[in-house]
Amino acid sequence: MSLEEIIQNIKPLDEKAMDLCAKRWNTLGKPLYSLGRLEEMVIQMAGIYRHPMARPKKKAVIVMAADNGVVAEGVTQTGQEVTKIVTENMTKKNASICVFSSMSGADVYPVDIGIVTEVDNPKIIHKKVKYGTDNMAKGPAMTREEAVEAILKGVEVTKELIDQGYDLFATGEMGIGNTTTSSAICAVLLNESVEKVTGKGAGLTSEALLHKIQIIKDSIALNQPDPNDPIDVLAKVGGLDIAGLAGVFLGAAYYGKAVFVDGFISSVAALVATRIAPICKNYIFPSHCSNEPAGRMVLEAMDMEPYILANMCLGEGTGAVMGFTICDYAMKAYHEIPSFEETKFGTYEPLD
Repeated sequence: MSLEEIIQNIKPLDEKAMDLCAKRWNTLGKPLYSLGRLEEMVIQMAGIYRHPMARPKKKAVIVMAADNGVVAEGVTQTGQEVTKIVTENMTKKNASICVFSSMSGADVYPVDIGIVTEVDNPKIIHKKVKYGTDNMAKGPAMTREEAVEAILKGVEVTKELIDQGYDLFATGEMGIGNTTTSSAICAVLLNESVEKVTGKGAGLTSEALLHKIQIIKDSIALNQPDPNDPIDVLAKVGGLDIAGLAGVFLGAAYYGKAVFVDGFISSVAALVATRIAPICKNYIFPSHCSNEPAGRMVLEAMDMEPYILANMCLGEGTGAVMGFTICDYAMKAYHEIPSFEETKFGTYEPLD
């Protein structure tokens, strides 16, 4: 299936299911609209799953792992070997995302979409497009064809997990140097200064931050990404992890499933996806606002309000799975708060 076919076949939300869901909320034994955004979340879920009694249950965190050639410019505190180490740790359940996901009953699926070395681990999903991106300070990070391939790999992973029964998703990433690529994409797509959108990432000094900013500026000047063409921006100054995550957002929308976006890097991937296919925004839930400088800016560009403000910037999907927990509260309230009287849904029947 081509990317164009996916984009053209993403459906609008089911308005009838959403209307019936909203009406049911108003029959429950509580003050009207008193659960605020929890009610809105369930209504949106009804539209996504096309049923007023929808209740997604089986959760997966898709963690895209990839390396970035721009690390050669000294924009990070750690080396590329860390990407593989942390990704491997996810299979042993001792990475941060594994600890967090255990609270919401979610399964973690790390995906090698571009780790710079071979990864021989059957617990990692192998979708490698190339062995890390090229150094964007010397030329495009990847070709347009590679960027599209990575997007389609993200769609592919989502479909494979749906076939295993998963019906609710969260995004995460692992890749040394990916705050650099995310800041570059953000600067171009939002037409903002590099200084405004770039942070220290994983612990850079103030002096190192200035160097990072200059490298991003130089990379944008060299590659001249087209802000009106999100795939061009992704290919020239982006990363394989971001491309794969964009595919997850598009894939979830295409297959009619909800997906929680994590922090800055995942939000930038969501921004790319919504620029490629604006309709996919309806399937995305903003879990939290990253503490990176442009965390809120990216969400605002998509007209999204985060559910959590906790100054987090860990990545891996740690904020997104907290969104799962909020969803659990919302669904439990909707399905289990007693109603004032029986509600009739016409031809709709409650789902198991």
